[in-house]
Amino acid sequence: MNMLGNMAPPSTAVDACFDDGFALDSGLKVTNAGVLLVGGEAFKWRPWVRSGRKEGTIGAGSAGDDNKGVSSAAGKLRNPKGMFEVDKSVWGVLDLVWPKPDLLILGTGEKISPVSPQTRRDIAELGIRIEVQDTRNAAAQFNMLATERGTQQVAAALVPVGWREGK
Repeated sequence: MNMLGNMAPPSTAVDACFDDGFALDSGLKVTNAGVLLVGGEAFKWRPWVRSGRKEGTIGAGSAGDDNKGVSSAAGKLRNPKGMFEVDKSVWGVLDLVWPKPDLLILGTGEKISPVSPQTRRDIAELGIRIEVQDTRNAAAQFNMLATERGTQQVAAALVPVGWREGK
């Protein structure tokens, strides 16, 4: 028996995960970025970009050559221990929304990665619980829970499946 068969999926439901982005049920296609799904809205999400990084600019005579390129620590999502770790500022949207979602489903890319204690603390300080999975499974779980519980209670932060450190 399909209990959710008569319920329409939210417009932010993830239809497909690509190496460089996502296709959403609304028809929106996000490329060259992750996606943050919260409160029925979709935001382009690039947690690997740090402030001060002149991404997309021309410096020192060539595109992107600003001494803080993607191969530097500025282009990383994992700490030296291999744990998913991002700056607290990447959760800014979650700090602003009201009501806050109960649960954040974090998709860490092609493979699941443990989340650093600091990143867990940053999310917990917002009053949000976290569930960590690889991106494909995180997207499927978000689709199910957002349909069942609503987009106000469930959020997702998804890293593209093709994202690699230093890329």
